[in-house]
Amino acid sequence: MSTTGTLDLGDLATGPSQQWGNIRLVPLLRPEPVPGLRLHDQVNESPVTVAGSGRRSVYVGYVPHAYVATWGDDPEPSAAHGTQLLDADARAPRERVRLAFQHRRVQRLGRNRSRFLPLHLAVDGLLSLGFGGPPIAWAEWADKTVRDGLSPREETVYRGEHVSDLQEALRVFEIHPDQCGVVVHVADALAAVHVVPHPEDYRVLHPTLLLDMFGEQLFVYGLLHFTVRALHEPIDPGSVRDLADLRRAVEASRAASATGHDELMLPSLTGADHAFEWLYERSGFTLGRFLPSFRGDRDNHIGEVITAADGRVAYLKTLRLSNAQVRRGRLLRALEEADWSLEGAARALGTDRSGLITRIERAGLAHLLNRALLERHRAARARRVGRYTP
Repeated sequence: MSTTGTLDLGDLATGPSQQWGNIRLVPLLRPEPVPGLRLHDQVNESPVTVAGSGRRSVYVGYVPHAYVATWGDDPEPSAAHGTQLLDADARAPRERVRLAFQHRRVQRLGRNRSRFLPLHLAVDGLLSLGFGGPPIAWAEWADKTVRDGLSPREETVYRGEHVSDLQEALRVFEIHPDQCGVVVHVADALAAVHVVPHPEDYRVLHPTLLLDMFGEQLFVYGLLHFTVRALHEPIDPGSVRDLADLRRAVEASRAASATGHDELMLPSLTGADHAFEWLYERSGFTLGRFLPSFRGDRDNHIGEVITAADGRVAYLKTLRLSNAQVRRGRLLRALEEADWSLEGAARALGTDRSGLITRIERAGLAHLLNRALLERHRAARARRVGRYTP
């Protein structure tokens, strides 16, 4: 099922932000945990996971870690050590293996348990915007594109440990007793939002932010060596006469700071329209992914979300796309909506056929085009500019 709308964080409230270098971490606090759903980290011994159907491997993804989602009262919530091959109805993990063949990105591990790979669904959704390939064997596309679509699927991301100052920020970051998530800003650009159902889950999963995916743009922002300013409203000393006044002033300052953050820094995610695709439902919880509008004048985030029966966000993990990824996504969406007709996609993007081919080249997707068409386009462009441009 697919829907379109904004992302509502519901009962999650932002707490006082903390900063280290160019990293700003804003805690997300929940008055009451979401009942019935618990998340646990699963150690992945092998960095390579192969997902396929039958004996034919169709996708290779780098997966540094995975999660186990547990519904209801699971008497044994422990995670398997190392990626393993499990049957759909397996109740417990078997021996450790070096390579795992996973037939689904969301895999049922038992009656009340399911495993999914963080952001794997979301990134797959980004890459599969036109993954099926042209529905019509247009002459403009390479034979391999018509036959296999956008294979191989690939995008470049960086692990959190490569983002400057993030590791130290996580080490010194104070975890609140009722904290169920965190908002990560790099150089005051919204990088990621991480939400879990229960405060104990967050304490376990807090270090895994170093294994999360961050876009190239945020990696570059992390190289900027400056310290972000504290986000708080100053207290007027003249208004404080005793401890009660000081307490009220501190609460008012924190409330104003939280409002400023929520209205100025968070709307790039919560205020934008997303296309939601709901993929898996179990015991009142629904797991899905969302994709952005791929507009060039705003930030674009993809992510995974689990919602409870009452609509509350129980789990959320987001990834901000780089400008290059947004351009590729916009091209793929336009091509898909035009049934991969170059003329139709060019009209939708406000350009002509030649301009669209140039955009496809600059986006790194030239290998999808027919070789002869590409050579004719380059020759015509060379005649226009007076030289050959590869």
